[in-house]
Amino acid sequence: MSQTSTHRPVPAGQQRAPPPALATDTVVYLVLIALTWIVWQISRQGFFEAGDDVGYWLGVAGGVMMLLLFSYPLRKHFRFAQGWGRVKWWFLVHMMLGVGGPLLILLHSTFHVGSLNAAVALYSMIIVALSGVVGRFIYARVHRGLRGEVVSLKELQAHVSPEQEDVRSRLAFAPTVEAKLRAFEQTELQAKPGWLTYFRQVFWLPIMQVFVYRQCVSELKAPIRKLAAHSHWSPDDLARRERHARKLVRRYLTAVVKVAHFTAYEKLFSLWHVAHIPFVYLLVISAIVHVVAVHAY
Repeated sequence: MSQTSTHRPVPAGQQRAPPPALATDTVVYLVLIALTWIVWQISRQGFFEAGDDVGYWLGVAGGVMMLLLFSYPLRKHFRFAQGWGRVKWWFLVHMMLGVGGPLLILLHSTFHVGSLNAAVALYSMIIVALSGVVGRFIYARVHRGLRGEVVSLKELQAHVSPEQEDVRSRLAFAPTVEAKLRAFEQTELQAKPGWLTYFRQVFWLPIMQVFVYRQCVSELKAPIRKLAAHSHWSPDDLARRERHARKLVRRYLTAVVKVAHFTAYEKLFSLWHVAHIPFVYLLVISAIVHVVAVHAY
């Protein structure tokens, strides 16, 4: 089989959508966990308390950083701020503030709360911060990195369709596997829209992908070995072609899941945005009450 047959040129104007950067996500979340652990360790050393000068100014710095978080939606949604630099840099600063602000406030509090208003403010901030982490995870699967350009479903499907046709043509010797792949595609890409479908596709579909892959690999063994016997392949040829067939099945299933996940994550992102906003308002109100109470008493 020639090398040129395994790679199709990308038509002009058609861009390939990059796959989710799982490795990058893992690094980001491990760094967040490490930073939180470091802040907790510093708070255990007794260098300061929430009420002394150091603790007070840590709280002020964290509060200012949390306040500056609102500059990103200001830049993004208000006409008078449209010329204030590129959105991707604002989003990057937004993420950095969303990490630094909560960490400084946790350090300020030394992971303790001394009053009801302080507890409400702290827990509201934690909820908003965790919600932001979840939002970042979903955002990364709907947008291209920091550029904020939404990947259209049609673009993904345009990239996926040639791959699917290519895979099907190469698996013609195993019709049961072809049928299973087609059934998987039709079930997921023609699924009835709804929140149950979206949640199932996000959390259960990757597991189903593994099950279907293993079933296809198992069903590939008999027809490919029959073809090997008929064509007098050597053991090395058989092993190489088996690996290639497994790669084709995996590529097909991954392409289907990519399109299904885009639709599901797009809907979940809209749901996340609706759920995120009330907690932001609660954080603002509770933070104002906490600041007033600290200076009044």
